[in-house]
Amino acid sequence: MKNVFLYILSLIVFCISGCKDEPATTVQTVLGGDNEPAYGDALIEGSIGEPSVLIPMLAGDSSSHEIAGLIFNGLVKYDTDLSIIGDLAESWDISKDGLVITFHLRKGVKWTDGVEFTADDVMYGYKTIIDEKTPTAYSEDFKQVKKAEVIDRYTFRVTYGKTFAPALSSWATSLVILPKHLLEGKDITKSELARNPVGMGQYKLDKWVPGQELVLKSNKEYFEGRPYIDQFIYRIIPDPATMFLELRTGGIDMMGLTPIQYTKQTENDFFRTNFHKFRYPVFAYTYMGFNLRHPFFKDKRVRQAIAYAIDKSEIIDVVLFGLGSPATGPYVPNTWPYNPNVKKYDYNIEKAKQLLKEAGWTDTDGDDILDKDGRPFRFTILTNMGNKLRMNTATIIQWRLAHIGIKVEIKALEWSTFINEFIDKRRFEAVLLGWSIGLDPDQYDIWHSSKTKEKEFNFVSYKNPEVDELLEKGRRTFDIGERKKAYFRIQEILSEDLPYIFLYVPDATPIVNARFRGIIPSPIGITYNLPKWYVPKGSQRHRMEP
Repeated sequence: MKNVFLYILSLIVFCISGCKDEPATTVQTVLGGDNEPAYGDALIEGSIGEPSVLIPMLAGDSSSHEIAGLIFNGLVKYDTDLSIIGDLAESWDISKDGLVITFHLRKGVKWTDGVEFTADDVMYGYKTIIDEKTPTAYSEDFKQVKKAEVIDRYTFRVTYGKTFAPALSSWATSLVILPKHLLEGKDITKSELARNPVGMGQYKLDKWVPGQELVLKSNKEYFEGRPYIDQFIYRIIPDPATMFLELRTGGIDMMGLTPIQYTKQTENDFFRTNFHKFRYPVFAYTYMGFNLRHPFFKDKRVRQAIAYAIDKSEIIDVVLFGLGSPATGPYVPNTWPYNPNVKKYDYNIEKAKQLLKEAGWTDTDGDDILDKDGRPFRFTILTNMGNKLRMNTATIIQWRLAHIGIKVEIKALEWSTFINEFIDKRRFEAVLLGWSIGLDPDQYDIWHSSKTKEKEFNFVSYKNPEVDELLEKGRRTFDIGERKKAYFRIQEILSEDLPYIFLYVPDATPIVNARFRGIIPSPIGITYNLPKWYVPKGSQRHRMEP
């Protein structure tokens, strides 16, 4: 799943190459070349997941946001040094008290149907996302706005009722920019734009073959310049092994490698000659979350026991091949909100057994499965199909928990079914999932006790009044020191309560065919400048269909 909480991360220092274990010559080869940029060719990316909806505010999964991000824009965006720069807004003014932001929009930007983008589109999107009838998990940031105004055709102003630290960064998203002329007066959840969107971004959807691929054509009128790559093709390939075979045989140009593919299967002359690999830390973590309404998991001693029974270093070594680090909370290491001194659960099987006994779980019938009140300790971990890392992680957890008398079953579901029928409807005992986190540490939508309705992100039903208070405190000041205190304390509480078992922070390991040039790795990844990627004319393979 992909959530779009956006960090203000100016204090973080990253390797500018964005990669580990890659020689400088590799980066130089990717960056340049003797040939000039040329228009044409197609970039084919493989993905295990299919988008569910392409109206950003309705989407909760990473596949949907990846494609929507090529079609829609925000008012502002992050630059490679993590500063905020203009996108659809060419400039903005902020009042001295930080409560009023006036956006000055670009003139002459057009939706792909030819209608000009104006402040009315921003106002329409803003009103839609805060509408209680809109099933979105992203409304909270925009509900902080006390008053929104269209000053003129190219000026949009928002006034906040209270200090809101993520105010400017919350507009660095395509969530609220929608074509008013196509959607006004209609039910957004039933709009044809969900599968046939009209945007103004670098690409526009050409066709969508369910279960197979989405084909996007370059927007030749894109306000930042026509992309060099004519087509972006997003192929849905649920099995990573099959996807890797497609990569090797030329069926796709780009994918995220699994750890074994990165460390073993691509360490040969063929891949060194024909592809470029990247490795960099990502703003994401993988976790096992408990349904806190389930009677097994209401007692935090049970959750803590399970944490002690899981060896995170084993998972990182065996599943990730060392391409990651242990997670101890909802922030990643080496970022300013990360608290390195929280309670940690090193592997300790005796401690796990002791806590379970204190919670009333004992093996009364000698079958090696714990019982309480006549019920055996059996539960199912749900995860999504196609993600071998999660399946392998779940298998190790299953094996480890058997050593303390807990019987675990694993069930993998197709992504849209998993989200819509099980996560959204709270039909699970435990889930193995991951969050992609943004560049501001405000995680109100995940942890606040009010965010437990269907389609909202606190689907484990976590409730802690002190965390609620700290979440509010952290977003109501611009003082980094005060924000840091709030988020440090939140992590201390979460490490004690354990609504999740925070497992690991993975490294991103994308691979791209070597014929693509213009790739400049940065702290925000490699695809941020996709319109500038190109294939020299003599190296082009694919031709755009008329």
